Order: sequence, then C-alpha cells, then structure tokens
Amino acid sequence: MKSNRNLSRAEGRRLGNAALIAFMLGSLLLLSVIRARFSPIGKTGEAIKAEEEQGLVSNGSVKMKTADETTASAAEEEEEETRTKPVDTSGGGGVSTSTPVVAVAAKNRPSKPVCYETHRRSDTCEAAGDVRVQGRSQTIHVSPLDHDWKVKPYCRKHDAFAQSHVKEWTLRPLSSDAAAPPPPQCTVNSSATAFVMSTGGFTGNLFHDYTDVLIPAFITAHRFAGEVQFLVSSFKSWWTNRYLQIFQQLSRHEVIDIDNDDEVRCFRSVVVGPTFHKELGIDASKAPPGSSMLDFRAMLRGAFGLERATAEPSGDRWDIRRRPRLLIIARRSSRAFLNERAMADMAMSLGFDVRVGEPDITSDVSKFARLVNSADVMVGVHGAGLTNMVFLPAGAVLIQVVPYGGLEWLARSTFQEPSADMQIHYMEYMIQLDETTLSEQYPKDHPVLTDPTSIHKKGWDALKTVYLDKQNVRPHLGRLKITFMEALKLLPHGQQQANNN
Repeated sequence: MKSNRNLSRAEGRRLGNAALIAFMLGSLLLLSVIRARFSPIGKTGEAIKAEEEQGLVSNGSVKMKTADETTASAAEEEEEETRTKPVDTSGGGGVSTSTPVVAVAAKNRPSKPVCYETHRRSDTCEAAGDVRVQGRSQTIHVSPLDHDWKVKPYCRKHDAFAQSHVKEWTLRPLSSDAAAPPPPQCTVNSSATAFVMSTGGFTGNLFHDYTDVLIPAFITAHRFAGEVQFLVSSFKSWWTNRYLQIFQQLSRHEVIDIDNDDEVRCFRSVVVGPTFHKELGIDASKAPPGSSMLDFRAMLRGAFGLERATAEPSGDRWDIRRRPRLLIIARRSSRAFLNERAMADMAMSLGFDVRVGEPDITSDVSKFARLVNSADVMVGVHGAGLTNMVFLPAGAVLIQVVPYGGLEWLARSTFQEPSADMQIHYMEYMIQLDETTLSEQYPKDHPVLTDPTSIHKKGWDALKTVYLDKQNVRPHLGRLKITFMEALKLLPHGQQQANNN
C-alpha cells in the first residue's frame, strides 16, 4: 500500500509540472500574438521580403539609365528636348535605326548611343575606330558598330521643307564576314576627326547661315583645335567660298565636297551632324570649354581681320572715330526705310558719323564685316541683315525696328535674346500704324490693321506675305531721335560727353 501512495504522489508532481510548463508556453504564445498585432516597429517576413524586392526593382531602374539620363534626373528643371537620348524618327528626317534600341545594363554599353538627339532641331552621331567614308553613297562604314544608323546632318530637323533639301547619311557596320562583299579599301588616310555636315536647307539666307550651320559647326568643331576635316554634303561652292575664312579658323584641312568625292576616306573618328543650342547663339553651360558666343565672335574677328573688340572711341582727338558711328542697314525689296536720307541727316545732327550699308548674297563678307565692326550703333528693320550684329564690337547698340503687325515675339527670339550673350545693348523701335505703308494698302477697318492676331492664326505664310513682304516703313523722326539719343547714352562716347558737361 505504501508503494501505491508513493506512486500516486509522483504522478501528481508530474502532472503539476506539466501544467506549469503548459501555462508558461501558453503565456509566451499569447505575448507573441499581442506583440505581432500591436508593435509599431515589428514587420512580418512578407513585408520585409516585399521591401527587398522593391529595393531591387529600384536599383535595377537606376542601372538602366545612361549617364546623360542620370544627370537629367538630378537636374529635373532641364527641358526634355535638350536631353541626350536615342530617337527613332525615320518618318521625319531625324535619327533612325534599322533595329530597335534595347536597354541593357550600363556596364555593358557606352554612356550614350552612337546617334543621339542634341536638341529638338538637331541630331548628332559620333563614332571612333575604323571609319571609312564613301561620299558618293552617303555611307560611313564603322567598326565597331552593331547596326545601321541614319541621320540628316542639318540643324532644322523639325522643318520638313528644309530637310527635303538635305541628304540622309548612313553609318553602317564594317563587315568582317568572309561571305559578305569585301569592305571598301582606304584610298586616303587622315589622323583628323571627320565632320560631316550639310549646306542644304535654308543656306543663302544670312540668318540661317549662322543659326543653322556656322554657329552649330563652331560648337561641334572648335573642341578639336583644328584637327577636324569638314566633309560638306549638298555642297555649294559659292557658299563655302563665302565663309572659307571661318572654316580655315576651325580646321587645318581642306574642305571636301563629299557628295562628289570618289575617294574612300579613312579616319579614326567621325562626327555626323552639328549640334544646335538656340537661335543665333550658344548655351555656354552645354558647350565645351572655350566655345561660348564670345569665343565665336572672337573667332570671327580673327577670320575677317576685325580690329575692334569693344566699342571704344579713338584716343586721337583729331580722329573721326572719336565720333560715334551709326550704321543704317538698308533694304530694297521689302521692309525698306522710305525716309532713309532724313534719318541719316537727323543722326548726323546728334553727332553721329553715319554710314549706310545694304548687305546681300553678293556682298563681300570680309568687307561688310569690317564696316559693321566699325559701327557703334546699328539700326535696321527686322530681317536677315541684322544678323550682321555678330560683327559689332562688345558694348555697341543694336536698334531693331519692328514692323507693324504684332511681331514682337519674332523680334525677341531672333535678335533681342541673342544680343545679351554677345554683350550688345539692345533697343527696339516699334512701327506704329501711321508709319507703315500697310495703312495705304488696306481700308482702316481691315483686320490686317485692326486685328493682326487674326492674320497670325492663318499661319506663317499668311503672316509673312502681309507683314514681312508687303510692308515698308517711314519712322517718325521725332520718336526715332529720342531712340538715337538713348543709344548714345549707352556708349562710352556719350558717357564721356556727359562727364565733360
């Protein structure tokens, strides 16, 4: 009996211990549930995994960006159109590829594609290695290169009419396949960089000569310090000879009429298509060092032998150059000054030495550039002739006479905005209704006179025909005199006169 009682007591102790252990386990389980439900920092395994996956996706998207796209993300205020990016606009004259562009990891590709958009108006292709140019077929064979690229090397790709006068060029992989036709063999070798550009489009108009071709060519070629050769497509000998001094400032090599060239020209690198920044100007923040608008103007002074960098009077008290010179840009076909002689007489009465110049396509560029460079004030009606402002010395004054018809926006983008980067003072003289010959051609209540905006809405051709092609002007001499006097105050001549008084 004794043993039975002892057994019962041992069983009781075991049952008690089991109950205690069960109570403790239950308490731990209850605490775990409460912590998981109410803890502010606790995360489930699923949440942590989701965050890790999100992080991997985010990191992956960063790796997919090119160096230029990363820079653009860090500077979101930059306009989308100015980012360096590949494009496929085979229907509109821009860069096109024969195969789709597939994004790959940054470590497996260069920081930018072979061809890329430098502005909504320009595409540029750059390649290095074994470069062989066949001009007659507008083909450039390149190794290494993975697929064809096509581009029209003229800075007006948004303008279908201009692009219709520009030949398309193809960059093609240099084949090493034994079964394929043999690659073209070099007949001329050069250590310079080849630069393919076009003088098609709107060349022959002074404004477009500089805006579409010469300034973009400077932006692109200046960095090569002369070791670049211009291969000019849609070549016009008269045009190239007109600006030959500029090409000679940028290159030590002969300019080639590449479309009619029978050679296979071989280079180590090539650039196809110049880079556009803005109308008649350079964005110094995007340009290579030493390629600002001031540098471009300095290059022009060297090209054409221009003596005056700044609008300073001569130190010789007997020199006529102690008098400020005013240059009137004359026009004959449209937007002409009908009282040009009276304007000159009035300006002379204010102490100006007056000259009148009429630039045209036959003008000797060097000779006319020297005339403009001698001026302290240049005045003219809106038109291509005002492009000669590039030759004015720093500190000079440009007076743009804006024709009647709500053309302030046009005057602003073409000549007002570029003047600041050239360090030129800008003034405007707005033609009023009683100063335009349009008031003699239309009834007083005609929309041309009362509602220019309605004419603008009909499109560029209608606007140009009425307000640019049919209009001549006769500025009020009293109003114009005030403008000339204000211009004089901006010059060192006028400031010296004020100090003497």
